[in-house]
Amino acid sequence: MAARTRTSVLERGVDGSVVTLSVIPGGLRVITESVPTARSASVGIWVGVGSVDETTKLAGASHYLEHLLFKGTSHRTGHEIAAAIDAVGGELNAFTSHEYTCYYAHVLASSAELAVDIVCDVVLDAVISSPDVDVERQVILEEISMRDDDPEDTLGDAFAAAMFAGHPVAAPVIGSEQSIIDMTRTQIAGYYRRRYSPEKMVVSVAGGVDHADVVKWVRRAFGSRLDPARTADLPRVGRGTARALSGALVVERDIEQAHLSIGVPSGGRNDPDRYATSVLAAALGGGMSSRLFRTIREEHGLAYSCYAATSGYADVGSFSVYAGCQPENLGTVSKLIGLELAAVAERGLETAELARVHGQLAGGMILGLEDTESKMSRIGKNLLVRNEYRSVSDELEAIARVDADQVSALAARLLTQPMTAAVVGPYAAETDLPEQLTSLVQTGGQRRHVG
Repeated sequence: MAARTRTSVLERGVDGSVVTLSVIPGGLRVITESVPTARSASVGIWVGVGSVDETTKLAGASHYLEHLLFKGTSHRTGHEIAAAIDAVGGELNAFTSHEYTCYYAHVLASSAELAVDIVCDVVLDAVISSPDVDVERQVILEEISMRDDDPEDTLGDAFAAAMFAGHPVAAPVIGSEQSIIDMTRTQIAGYYRRRYSPEKMVVSVAGGVDHADVVKWVRRAFGSRLDPARTADLPRVGRGTARALSGALVVERDIEQAHLSIGVPSGGRNDPDRYATSVLAAALGGGMSSRLFRTIREEHGLAYSCYAATSGYADVGSFSVYAGCQPENLGTVSKLIGLELAAVAERGLETAELARVHGQLAGGMILGLEDTESKMSRIGKNLLVRNEYRSVSDELEAIARVDADQVSALAARLLTQPMTAAVVGPYAAETDLPEQLTSLVQTGGQRRHVG
């Protein structure tokens, strides 16, 4: 018996929206969020290919492909692709991460069929020519130079290299200057043929669309590429062991500010404490009422930007604090960070503070899903990286269940251990850094920082 498409309704919203998933023979997953009141539609193809899949020689190949796939297909030139989207007032774009690549379009709902056809064409039938490879090589080298000129981009790469040393996510998605110079058309085309197959993909569409129509358009676009013998790829498992470096990684730059990221390893994206980690990050540095913002910016005026952040991959993650300040103030800023980390590690969050953070995270999530592009991104990414659908109400309930004891235990575990730091600024070596920072790196938010 021939395999059949399996379709299931995953959620019905109070606003009339419906989330539906179809798994097509061949492993391709199509998920939609139909929103009757939406006048637009967002179409995305999520490919389970990113920089963690690359060898050293192919470092940056996933991002290189992202550039090349818009240059033309067997059916359309690059100009025709752009003109078709422009003609309906739409947008076409893509991005590459460590673990996946996404190609997407945002159009009026009446142009959703066109968008599906174009995005599928770009992803499935790209023509990779030597002249285009050479042109995009220069573009990417300029992009690398631009990132090198941006201290926050440089800091992000340095912090990842220090925090995830020995793990594939430690390397920058864009690759290195040398790997981009050395990469050939044959290597890139081979990488494309090997990696871009339907079982590694999720098609997600959100907006004023009908699920059955979307499945019909997608099946037509994929055609004979759907091999019924194949099944959908499972979410990624671990790609290696990360070993956070001790001390601070210093990148010398002759700039006006010192840029600091300091943090500790945390669990990956499926870590049971991931919601508590988000609550902790929001309380410490998630907005204008957060502890670090109030202390470092509002009370002392030592930084314009100061925040806490989390990252989560298949098997590794981090909790970190960022601050940008005058070099002569880096010591004081480091001391204030240590004081706040110690206070949370020792005493946890106040009841009113926890309630505020719950509301902040819940409200931010709901407001962030007002547009069809955000809806498309949420359903597509979750299905690709977790092979599951979690409703917004499930996410809100998980945040609401985080209590003060859970945050206190997490803070005591995370924030009292030695930390990993990266600094970009006018420092030649770690020995040039202020003592308050090196002390914070060595001991974390331990009691001796208080007072």
